[in-house]
Amino acid sequence: MIDINEIRKDFPMLNNHKMQGHQLVYFDNAATSLKPKCVIEAMNDYYFNYNSNVHRGDYDLAAISDARYEQTRQVVADLLSCDSKEIVFTSGTTQAINMVAFGYAMNYLNCDDEIILNEAEHASNILPWYEIARKKHLKIVFAPLDAQGKVDVKQLSSIINEKTKMISIAYVSNVLGAINDVKTIIKIAHEKNIVVLVDAAQAVPHMKVDVKDLDCDFLAFSAHKMCGPTGIGVLYGKYDMLCKMDTISLGGGMNAKFDACQNMLLKKPPYKFEGGTPAIAEVIGFATAIKYLSNIGFDNIANYEKELKKYAIEKLKEIPNIIIYNEANDSGIVTFNIKDVFCQDAGSYFNSKGIAVRSGHHCAKLLPNFLNVIGTVRASFYFYNTKEEIDIFVEACKHGGDFLDAFFK
Repeated sequence: MIDINEIRKDFPMLNNHKMQGHQLVYFDNAATSLKPKCVIEAMNDYYFNYNSNVHRGDYDLAAISDARYEQTRQVVADLLSCDSKEIVFTSGTTQAINMVAFGYAMNYLNCDDEIILNEAEHASNILPWYEIARKKHLKIVFAPLDAQGKVDVKQLSSIINEKTKMISIAYVSNVLGAINDVKTIIKIAHEKNIVVLVDAAQAVPHMKVDVKDLDCDFLAFSAHKMCGPTGIGVLYGKYDMLCKMDTISLGGGMNAKFDACQNMLLKKPPYKFEGGTPAIAEVIGFATAIKYLSNIGFDNIANYEKELKKYAIEKLKEIPNIIIYNEANDSGIVTFNIKDVFCQDAGSYFNSKGIAVRSGHHCAKLLPNFLNVIGTVRASFYFYNTKEEIDIFVEACKHGGDFLDAFFK
């Protein structure tokens, strides 16, 4: 069970911040989550008490930094049920996917090979593949979606052929909140020797993800969507896959040696992918965030979000001018429009009420074609949100058709 009153005390933004004169209602968690005090304090502790670089120093402070940094790698590995040497720290999901595209696909995919994506994907899981396809003369194939916006597993086999070499898919859609059956998709792919990357940016923060159970080849996610700092994320890769990959960033910390004859020896994964000074404070804060979420329990988080989503949907369905696009999906995302109101005008209206939501394409610029709309409004919940906040949001929705009044009263 989640003690919501105690949890909300952990988040300074929920207690100290007002927006447009209203107490903040933060429903943009799919974009980034709020940060608990313990994460902020962990980062401050690094800067106040043992600030030093990692993997370089031969003094006490450096040893402390090294230990805390590598402890985080183990914390992440435990979270995903894998080996710590399979965890690469990145700047976020975007960099992780680019690393696979340019470090793996660039070397192992050939002219006319095919990569399967789908129209619900975030730009970060489409644009790198577009660029690789352009450079290598590959073909992008879009998997069919069902009525809920999930990849249609039954139809997937019909587009797989001997040229299909990779599938890159979001575990959970960032717009519709559709939870794809990635385990089955991976099984189908591996029967054909197809490599699978899972974009888990919207999954890892909200539910238990076991990479060994999924059997994915690569998986990417970001800390900032799960109460952690910005600028830090993870690429998980099966160790043999990481060994095959080239690094796309060379410099200090990732090489074992080099000489004047242009010979160089790189370190083994994961270190060969972590050139330069990393985001040390952010990595340390990330470990605290994972421990914080684990203490609450990912099953508790998932169940509570489903409860919030169900409550919100029931209330919104009572309003005639609300169009809901993802009622049947289980994750804590509600995607909707106010009838005859442009989505970004609606977003400005909600702002006037102290409610933070996302409006527009949500970086998934192919999905409006599937939905047959220009854009949508997205309210995304996390475990620190409440039904009382949903009531405030629903009340605002009732008057959304009069959004211009908010600026002329």
